[in-house]
Amino acid sequence: MAELRRDGIANERVLSAMERVPRHAFVPEEQKARAYANEPLSIGYGQTISQPIVVAAMTEAAAPGPKDKCLEIGTGSGYQAAVLAELCQKVYSIEYLEPLAQAAEQSLRRAGYDERRLVLRTGDGYGGWPESAPFDVVLVTAAPESVPRPLLDQLAPGGRLVIPVGPRQGAQELELWVRSSAPDGGFTRTPLMAVRFVPFLGEGEPHRR
Repeated sequence: MAELRRDGIANERVLSAMERVPRHAFVPEEQKARAYANEPLSIGYGQTISQPIVVAAMTEAAAPGPKDKCLEIGTGSGYQAAVLAELCQKVYSIEYLEPLAQAAEQSLRRAGYDERRLVLRTGDGYGGWPESAPFDVVLVTAAPESVPRPLLDQLAPGGRLVIPVGPRQGAQELELWVRSSAPDGGFTRTPLMAVRFVPFLGEGEPHRR
């Protein structure tokens, strides 16, 4: 955790959650020797597990509280979902690719994250999880070219959306969107940092629109 502190992560709850979640439990066998390197790792099907500093930075920006309900779009390896489950009251996570969804569920259940803490679904995350909305936190782990409107609509008043936005090839930016607590329900957008994420799959992907 000292490296994350040096890189600017200051939220003690986030640091503790990162320390509690065993990253090696969420990477393929051939990657386990590199599980704690501060780098993204392949998990198959053209997808990656993000480097720890990116997971920590996104989680810190989302500021999940112990009573919050969180939505993750892009379960991937299950690692980010596990970190959120350490911090939120309940996590809902959607994965587009069925083989990854199955592998993530196995990893998460083996690590002790049961359905009372973390609910999983296979499908298109573009539309969010409307029957369980609103959410205090929405965190997206793949990059659409623009923010899916349903994800904004499913934020609770004061809710936070953290999402990488940008083209498949080119600069992407991690953004924080916060829904106003006022009756008009407007949003504020804050750019956080340059990032490089795999493309958003599903309705949000350009060739599927």
